[in-house]
Amino acid sequence: MSSADPIELTAMLAFAQELADAARPIAMRYFRQPVLVETKADHSPVTIADRAIESEMRRMISERFPGHGVFGEEFAEQIGRDCTWVLDPIDGTRSFITGMPLFGTLIALMRGADPVLGVVDFPALRERWVGRAGEATKCNGQPVRASACRTLEQARCYCTSPDMFDQADGKRFDALSARVAMRRFGGDCYGYALLASGHCDLVVEAGLKPYDYLPLVPVIEGAGGRITDWQGGRLGFESDGRVVAAASEELLRQAMDALAG
Repeated sequence: MSSADPIELTAMLAFAQELADAARPIAMRYFRQPVLVETKADHSPVTIADRAIESEMRRMISERFPGHGVFGEEFAEQIGRDCTWVLDPIDGTRSFITGMPLFGTLIALMRGADPVLGVVDFPALRERWVGRAGEATKCNGQPVRASACRTLEQARCYCTSPDMFDQADGKRFDALSARVAMRRFGGDCYGYALLASGHCDLVVEAGLKPYDYLPLVPVIEGAGGRITDWQGGRLGFESDGRVVAAASEELLRQAMDALAG
């Protein structure tokens, strides 16, 4: 398969949505129910819902595409020689365990180092953004578009939490966000979905893992936006976890200049 093969990519996107369809009822079975919360080695929380969703998606992938790799949050990672599925069963576990409905399931298909499709699904909201290389991003089947914002002074900026920054990066974020029209906290991956639909203009975060950001790349780019690391580099498995998404190239450049100090 290549990113330029529309027939094959259509089939892969249909399968990615099957994965999201399977994840939804599992997430909702446990949402706002008493569940045991464990703490992983990196001090992040995990629940039975995270593991059950990823287990089911892995089962489906191994059955349909046994030669594909899987890079997920909860279990062993294996990069495929050609194709790799990137899975975050519940992005926003802290939101999930506190009853906030903005948690999402993130799915990407990597062709080598390139994310060629991405699905961002919100089970509690029944909203789904789908991005595919070379095509317009859609939300629940309808095309969406990032805003035309080109300046920090007009930008509406999201970040999941100021706690995701270390001291140095926190100062850089504060310098940037002091210039924007509005800054809001919370939302996990929902902020990126809002950016793709034109409701906010900038998302700046740090400490992310590949399964947090790779599924977002086709969604943001297919909506006309830009998403890179803080130096403007393309996101990949080896990125440092600092991510900036912007509605336009001009806004991205201004954000990177502000983050550079």
